[in-house]
Amino acid sequence: MTVNTSPQESKNSLFNRFLATVEYLGNLLPHPITLFALFCLFIVVFSGIADLFGLSAIDPRPIGSAGRDPDGVIEVVSLLSADGLQKIVTGLVTNFTGFAPLGTVLVALLGVSVAEHSGLLSAALRGMVMGASERLVTFMVVFAAILSNTASELGYVVLIPLAAMIFHSLGRHPLAGLAAAFAGVSGGYSANLLLGTIDPLLAGITTPAAQMIDPNYQVGPEANWYFMMISTFLIAILGTFITEKIVEPRLGKYDDSEASEKIESNIKHLSEIERKGLKYAGLTFLFLCVLLALTIVPEDGILRNPETGLVKGSPFLKGIVAFIFVTFAIPGYVYGRVVGTMKTDVDVINAMSKSMGSLSMYIVLVFFAAQFVAFFKWTNLGTILAINGAELLQALNMTGPEVFVLFILMCAIINLTLGSSSAQWAATAPIFVPMLMLVGYAPETIQAAYRIGDSVTNLITPMMSYFGLILAIATKYKKDMGIGTLIATMLPYSIAFFVGWVVLFYVWVFAFGLPVGPGSPIYFQP
Repeated sequence: MTVNTSPQESKNSLFNRFLATVEYLGNLLPHPITLFALFCLFIVVFSGIADLFGLSAIDPRPIGSAGRDPDGVIEVVSLLSADGLQKIVTGLVTNFTGFAPLGTVLVALLGVSVAEHSGLLSAALRGMVMGASERLVTFMVVFAAILSNTASELGYVVLIPLAAMIFHSLGRHPLAGLAAAFAGVSGGYSANLLLGTIDPLLAGITTPAAQMIDPNYQVGPEANWYFMMISTFLIAILGTFITEKIVEPRLGKYDDSEASEKIESNIKHLSEIERKGLKYAGLTFLFLCVLLALTIVPEDGILRNPETGLVKGSPFLKGIVAFIFVTFAIPGYVYGRVVGTMKTDVDVINAMSKSMGSLSMYIVLVFFAAQFVAFFKWTNLGTILAINGAELLQALNMTGPEVFVLFILMCAIINLTLGSSSAQWAATAPIFVPMLMLVGYAPETIQAAYRIGDSVTNLITPMMSYFGLILAIATKYKKDMGIGTLIATMLPYSIAFFVGWVVLFYVWVFAFGLPVGPGSPIYFQP
């Protein structure tokens, strides 16, 4: 019996063992919900032990600062006590209902759900990709995939299979199309031209973390908008280059005999009624944008800051989630009316209800994550760890911009085993946001750096929630496709995105001194 081992498989044997180790370690972790429940229990027990040993830190904030104790010492507050138990019991509900990301994500998703279930988002993405010339099709696949992040799973469920079919119909390797779309949807997860549900979600976690140092600090959903807009084009360009210069040549010419079933390039082109629906939805969107501009562009605009007359700190930025809701829901309904997918108010209600139903797992996760964040804040453990961590960075002389390379790399590594963006940030923000604030960086800048690390390794971790779906689609075109093969295919994207995105971050923030979002400072002064 002859065993066929390709040189490529032999060359990657060490790499494949590394991937197997990552998968094994990831499988050892409990479900993120269970993980947060264990975190809560750990915080309660550890706070009692830390209080017993008198763990404390000197408050670095100036005398008289809001939230600063008169004696200037931050001490651990034990939850393993009668007072602690009373605080846990009485705060359990308000911790959950007051968790900022919960309400903002739900409101934003209500609007996105109308656009998604009416068919608007799917038609818009199909029109972008299928309307592109053969020369630009790769770029448009990656670009559309990045934009699809606005509507959560739409890119995974619709665009990735569509991209594979389009590449196959053009005589190109279908797995190259799949890889390009996967790179945009998952590797470019945080980038987008529009604000989506991820923006208020992360901002809502960053705000309480920042308030450990400055009780009045607020981080809005628009905090990283500028940087994420420019990142969209960077990821699209890098994704196109990697697909055409590395991935597709490596895959070679496609042979239909490799497929697990008969492949049919059944691509559904836009119908006339869908084109008409897109036209009217587009006009509606432009009309809404004009109305919105009238409220913020004029110096006396009603949505400007009433005290300063500026956009910074204005009702517009504070209420950005409401505008996300409106600019998705109304064009979505208009599209649905034109094409016939939404005829009455009941159809709109059903669309919203379906999306809320799909969030059951997220709501359970938020319940335990909210308790963890609250416990961490009550005990002062996050603040004490942040102060000690900042002092260590200063002692090692690592307070310059180079600290972000290590921070982004650490986030990327954690993401290999904890794939949920919100779960990872809820666990790490209470430590790293205050720590990096104390060495002089603003929460908005820290959050932007986190989003890079959280995105670039989505492509190479089996712990990513949709990884199994991508593998199933891939095996349709290559019956012997395995986890290692898929990860090895996506690894060049991860490396390129990490290097390119970090360089962009440093050039944008530290070389040019540009804000990562409207009114977002780069540095923080305690």
